[in-house]
Amino acid sequence: MVLTGLLYLVFSLALPRTFPTLDTLDSILSTQSIPAVLALAAMVPIVTGAFDLSIGYGLGLAHVMVLYLIVDADWPWPLACLVVVAGGTAVGVLNGVIVEFGRIDSFIATLGTGSMMYAVTGWITDGGRIVPGPEGLPAAFTDLYDSTFLGLPVPAFYVLALTVALWVVLERLPLGRYLYVVGSNPRAADLVGIPVRKYTVCAFATSGLIVGCAGVLLAAQQQLGNPSVGLDYLLPAFVGALLGATAIRPGRPNPLGTLVAVAVLAVGLTGIAQLGAEFWTVPLFHGGTLLLAVGLAGYSARRRLRTGAATTSDAAAVTPEDGSP
Repeated sequence: MVLTGLLYLVFSLALPRTFPTLDTLDSILSTQSIPAVLALAAMVPIVTGAFDLSIGYGLGLAHVMVLYLIVDADWPWPLACLVVVAGGTAVGVLNGVIVEFGRIDSFIATLGTGSMMYAVTGWITDGGRIVPGPEGLPAAFTDLYDSTFLGLPVPAFYVLALTVALWVVLERLPLGRYLYVVGSNPRAADLVGIPVRKYTVCAFATSGLIVGCAGVLLAAQQQLGNPSVGLDYLLPAFVGALLGATAIRPGRPNPLGTLVAVAVLAVGLTGIAQLGAEFWTVPLFHGGTLLLAVGLAGYSARRRLRTGAATTSDAAAVTPEDGSP
């Protein structure tokens, strides 16, 4: 959070006429909503110690399917959105089953399913784009992204609502505690009776559901089907999820930390763009931030373990062998 404030201050001083404005704030809240939703989707499996590399491919397939059903199949847009979200959930369940019951590493399994989803995307679009007719898309559908609430872009409120929901589940419900235990020590979780496979599949299913929702939002934003657009969101999503493990709850992936991480990335990218940087600075920024995020997350986790071990040792040193106070 301090880094976000410092970046905002630096860019405000460097660009006093363009950066600290309401237009810039609206742009950040609007354009960064989908990366934020996808970062939250990536975070959920990471809590259990797994990685879902299919989220970028799933995002591309979901947004193409929404437009295909609305434009080519002439479905009502609410039904198309519901089917796509249900399909994203089913894909998440499939990923979890392959990882847990197939005993395949999550990197390999989700990379394989992601590649298959990319193939399906290409098959549906035939390598081209899905373009609506002259009448365009239903206004109620595009309003999912274009509308405002309380003077702010409505996608920002989607992100806020999703963050709060995940925070309640992970921090205030037994389900969240079970997921964290599975991620920190699956063997210990199994010994105390936590069904590791069940909760891992649930984590992947939740990720798939969120990806489906992000696909609907992306379709409302783009208003045309681009078969390759989802891959552009993969790296920023993992940067946000991993960098989020260094904030709020250091050493642990968490929703509020992910939201802070996305804010850091949004402010940094917006400032870089307004400074007129070249196009290649964006992947450079994401790649460097990813390395920094992984390093800081690992350091935070090791520090937390050392602190916990030191506390346990101190407690043992002051406790008599007979257990009396």
